[in-house]
Amino acid sequence: MGLEEVQARNLEHRANKAGWLRAAVLGSNDGLVSTASLMIGFAAADKGDFLITAGLAGIAAGSMSMAVGEYVSVKSQNDIEKSDREIEIKQLEMDPEGEFDELMDIYIKRGLTEELARQVVTAMHKHDALDAHLRDELGHFDHTRARPVQAGIASAIAFTAGGLVPLIGALLSSVNQVSFVLVFTAFGLIAAGYISAKIAAAPLPRTILRIFAGGALGVAITAGIGWLVGLTGV
Repeated sequence: MGLEEVQARNLEHRANKAGWLRAAVLGSNDGLVSTASLMIGFAAADKGDFLITAGLAGIAAGSMSMAVGEYVSVKSQNDIEKSDREIEIKQLEMDPEGEFDELMDIYIKRGLTEELARQVVTAMHKHDALDAHLRDELGHFDHTRARPVQAGIASAIAFTAGGLVPLIGALLSSVNQVSFVLVFTAFGLIAAGYISAKIAAAPLPRTILRIFAGGALGVAITAGIGWLVGLTGV
């Protein structure tokens, strides 16, 4: 067996990781940016005494918000999938011939001859008609199914982990806290981009740059708002 064949066998599809990876990337990035932005905003407004408190409050509130928000949004997707499943069950009971023809048409459009498509659909219907229609008609796969609890937990943990990075930076320095927060946040964004790219098998430079640039922009805007608040004396 050649090197290319070995590498091909070792390749792994990432679709089964899509649900929790999206939640984890969103959570870690939001934790880094939200917490750092909150702390930098306070510092820019000359409210430095509240820096640590702002960081802790941001992590606590943000992680709970992310968990609940992610759960609710993914649960809605889960409800849609269940509804589609119920509809497909009824359609198979009420019009099995029509559903048979519909699946045949799908396979014909994918390149099968009419005769071969008929044989395939006949075999599929004998084995598990519902599974065949959910998969090939609606694109429902078990490994990509919406999992709200998993997404909520992943998001909360990732947000907390991301939020701790700038907070640790502030705790390590009592003199120049803002610089430490910015440096730790920058390293955190780079690390988040690297981990995300590795898990998703995406290009490293592009993924890291995208996450870093978005985070830096968020922190800069919040710092600017904090600076304006400090000028107005609010």
